[in-house]
Amino acid sequence: MKRHASVLRLLAGAAAGLALAATAQGEQIVLKVHHFLPATSNAQLNMIQPWCDRIAQESGRRLVCQIYPAMQLGGTPAQLFDQAKDGVADIVWTLPTYSAGRFTKSAVYELPWLVPNAEAGSRALWAFTQKYALDEYKGVHPIFMHMHGGTLIHFVGKRPKTLADMKGLKIRSANRVNSQMLEAIGAVPVQMPLPAVPDSLAKGVVDGAAVPWEGVPAIKLDEISRYHLDVPQGKPRMGNSIFLFGMNQARYDSLPPDLKKVIDDNSGIEVSAWAGRTVFDEREAEFMKTSRENGSEFHAMDEAEYQRWVDATQGVRDLWIEAVDKKGGQGADLYTAARNLVKEFSMRR
Repeated sequence: MKRHASVLRLLAGAAAGLALAATAQGEQIVLKVHHFLPATSNAQLNMIQPWCDRIAQESGRRLVCQIYPAMQLGGTPAQLFDQAKDGVADIVWTLPTYSAGRFTKSAVYELPWLVPNAEAGSRALWAFTQKYALDEYKGVHPIFMHMHGGTLIHFVGKRPKTLADMKGLKIRSANRVNSQMLEAIGAVPVQMPLPAVPDSLAKGVVDGAAVPWEGVPAIKLDEISRYHLDVPQGKPRMGNSIFLFGMNQARYDSLPPDLKKVIDDNSGIEVSAWAGRTVFDEREAEFMKTSRENGSEFHAMDEAEYQRWVDATQGVRDLWIEAVDKKGGQGADLYTAARNLVKEFSMRR
């Protein structure tokens, strides 16, 4: 009887071990994905959710996302990078340079008049970061990086057309480089994350906001602003922002090899290009059309006026080079490398 009981215990133990092994092999891993825009935003619907759907499908649903939009896990947009680094979230979508002074090399792509479209800029940003700036992302594993279609300025109650008209106007900026550009044209920059823009415009805290077209429907800016100041068609715009879709490094490292491969297969330069193209370039005309239908007025400066803005802001590039040099980098060489990457990838379109 005792022998029979021992055999049963051994069989039960073996069965339990096999069950545990099977569970471990097929265990579902839920990744907390945190970002700062609403669940209805273009970024979530056309970039974050499709990416999550792909990894779920390719992993047999062993990897799934739980998306937390609009800062539902707490904190501010400027804290998102550290939330990924510290494990508050597994993955974040954020603008790293909301946290000023930490991503100096990467911020080269926020300089004005540099990036002609989001797809080429996103490819260039990924390639540049991998070669020159990965040290700025310690603790976070970049999955993809991208840019938007470029900044233009949306106004409430003001209709500036020239460089002279900008003097003294309070304009929302997204980052330090954007603020430096606005200062160079005589405006007063007020740096804030995108979700704060509508209330600030409505209350007169700012006269206008430097925002890409993609950001307009996300915060319903087209319901507030009726005047949009842009550059000549096809020209690089007044500035840009760098975006990171990144994962806690320890969380990434802990994945079994097959699931790590799923993440890797949905990472890199082509995914970065997809994000820039799909979320920004291909939808810009749609966002502009909606604003026109809402009664907006558009003004694109002519070539001569555009050149005046370019000439007035040359010092912004020099400030970036100086900031990189102070941290031990070779600012002028890095600027040349960044510009050459944009040219290379622009020619591939």
